[in-house]
Amino acid sequence: MKQNIPLTILLVLSFLIASFTLTDYGESWDEMKLYNYAADSLEAYVTWFQHGTIPVTGDRFENYGPVFVMFTRIIAKTVTRIVPGVQDVDIQHLVYFLMFLVGVWTFYQLAARWMSRNAAFGATLLFMTQPVFWGHAFINPKDIPLLSLFLLAVYLGLRMHDTIFERGTDSILEAAASWRELTPRTRRLLVTATIIWFFTVILLFGGIALIHEWIDNAVSAAARGEPSLLPLIATRIDRIAPEIYIEKFFVLFLRVRTVIFWLVTGTLIWLYRRHLPAALRTLGIILPAGIILGLAVSIRIFGTWAGILVAGYILWKSGRKAWLVIGAYALVAIAAMYLTWPYIWPDPVGHFWETVVIMARHPWPSSVLFNGATYPANDLPASYVPLLLAIQLTEPVWALFFVGLAVAAYGVVKRRSGDIELFALTLLWFVLPLVTFVILRPTLYDNFRQSFFIVPPIFFMAGLAFNLIRKPILQSTLIALILVPGLIASAKLHPYEYVYYNQFIGGLEAAVDRFELEYWATSYREAAEAANRIAPPNANVWVDGPAHLFDTFARPDFHIYSPQEAERADHYDIVVTLARYDLEKTSFPDAKIVYRVTREGAVFTVIRMP
Repeated sequence: MKQNIPLTILLVLSFLIASFTLTDYGESWDEMKLYNYAADSLEAYVTWFQHGTIPVTGDRFENYGPVFVMFTRIIAKTVTRIVPGVQDVDIQHLVYFLMFLVGVWTFYQLAARWMSRNAAFGATLLFMTQPVFWGHAFINPKDIPLLSLFLLAVYLGLRMHDTIFERGTDSILEAAASWRELTPRTRRLLVTATIIWFFTVILLFGGIALIHEWIDNAVSAAARGEPSLLPLIATRIDRIAPEIYIEKFFVLFLRVRTVIFWLVTGTLIWLYRRHLPAALRTLGIILPAGIILGLAVSIRIFGTWAGILVAGYILWKSGRKAWLVIGAYALVAIAAMYLTWPYIWPDPVGHFWETVVIMARHPWPSSVLFNGATYPANDLPASYVPLLLAIQLTEPVWALFFVGLAVAAYGVVKRRSGDIELFALTLLWFVLPLVTFVILRPTLYDNFRQSFFIVPPIFFMAGLAFNLIRKPILQSTLIALILVPGLIASAKLHPYEYVYYNQFIGGLEAAVDRFELEYWATSYREAAEAANRIAPPNANVWVDGPAHLFDTFARPDFHIYSPQEAERADHYDIVVTLARYDLEKTSFPDAKIVYRVTREGAVFTVIRMP
C-alpha cells in the first residue's frame, strides 16, 4: 500500500485546493440547460411508468446521455437543502472536479501497467496539471466526465480481461470444464433458456416502438367502430378520446413487461446458479467493466470507443474463446446505458441511431475563430485539432510524447509485451481518432474539448520518456521542472485556466483575436461581483450574451435585460459584455469602461457605464 501514498497525497491535496478555490469559478454557458435536461430526465422515471411518456427538453440535449448531470443534480439539491447559503453551481463544480480526480486516479493505474510507478506518477502529474484540463475540471459537465469514465472503462476492461483469462485462475477454462461435465439435456436446457431470455428482451425492449404503434392502431380502429375485441375490455372506447386508452394500455404493457422480464431473468439466473455457477462468477467479474462502459456512453456516444478498444484488446490477447465474454460485456453496457438514458426508452434502436447520426454531424450554427480567421463550425480546416493540441498543451508535452513513442517503437522491435500493448493502444486510442478528425473534419467548436477523451495516450508516452531515467533523483528533478510551465500558467490565469495557450504562439496575449478564449463566459461571475460593488441601487443592467450566468451572482435589486428578452429599459446604469464575437467592441462602444476581466493582456468581459 506504500506505493499508493504519493497518489493519495496528490488527490487529497488537489481536493483541498479545489475546496478553497471553488467559488472563484463562474457558471459555464450550457450548464443551466443541461440541468433543465437533467430535471426532465429524472422526471421521466415517474412519467414513463405513470403515463408512458418522457419530457423532452429540446435543442438536441436528449442526444447527450444524462447520467452524469442527473447524478450531479441530485447531489447538488441534497447538499443545498442541508447546507443553507451554498449555491447549486458551486456544488456542481465540486462534483465535476471529483470526477476529474477519478480520471486522475485511473490514469495512474493504467500508466503503472507499462512503466515504473515513479514514471507513472510523473505522467499523472503532467496530465492533471495541464491548465486546460484543470480549468475544465471545474466548469465542464460533459467532456471531463467523459474523459474520466472513458479512462475508467478502459482500465476496468483491461482488468476484466486479466482477471478472467489469467493463467492458473482462468475463469473461462473453469466454466468450459464445468460445461463439459454437464449432461446433453442440461446443456440444451441452458442454451434454450438463454435464447428465450435474449429474444424476450429484444422483443419487449427493442421492439417497444412497434408495440406502441400496434396499440395505437388497435385502439384507433376500435374507436372508429371497426371490428375489434377491445370494446369488451374498454366499454367506453367509442365515447372517450382514443389517446386516453392508448396511454392506459401502453402503461399496462410496461407493467406486464417488467413482470415478464424479471420472471425470465430470475429463472435464467436460477438455472445457471444450479447447473453452471462458474458462468455467474465470470459475469460478476464482467459487471463493473460493463456498467462503467454503459455509463460512459450515457454521457456521450463517443464512450462506445472505449468498449471497442477493450473488445479489440481482449480478442487480440485471448482470441476466439473471448467472444462470450465480449458478448456479456456488451449486454451489461447496453443495460447500464438504457437504464440511465430515458430518451431512448420509447424507441431504443431508433433513438440510439438518431444520436449516432446527430453526433456525427454535430449541428452547431455559430462560427469558430481559428488562427485569425472565422470558419463555420462544420467547415473547419484539417489542421484544427492538431494545431490546438500543439498550442494548448504545455510546451514539454510533445517532446516527451515523441521520445516516449520512440521508446515504445523500439520496444515493439524488441518484442517487449508492455511496449507492444501501449504502442497499439496509442495508435487506436489517439492516432486513429486524430486522423479521423483531420480527414473527416467533423463539426467542432470551443477548441478541442470534444476530443479530450483521445489525449491520455499522449501522457502515457510522456511517462515512457520519464521511465528512461533510472536514477530517482534525476527523474524527480526532471518531472518537477517539466511541471513548472503549467503550474505558473494556472496560477496566472486562475480561474480561467481553460483559456491557456503555450509559448509556441506567444502565450495567451498572442492568441487574442486569433483563437477562441473565454468562450463559456465563466468570467460573468467576476463581472457580477464587480457590478455588485459599483452599480447604484435598483440598477438597470444590460447583459450581452448568456445573461443567466450574470444573474446567478448578481445583487437581487438589479433589473437585468438581455437580447434574449423583448423587454427593454429607458436607460441602463451599467452594461456587461462578453469579449466573444467582438461584442465588447460593438455593444455601447461609446460608454465608458469601468471594469475589465482580464488575464495576461486578454480581455474576457467588460463593464461599461453609459
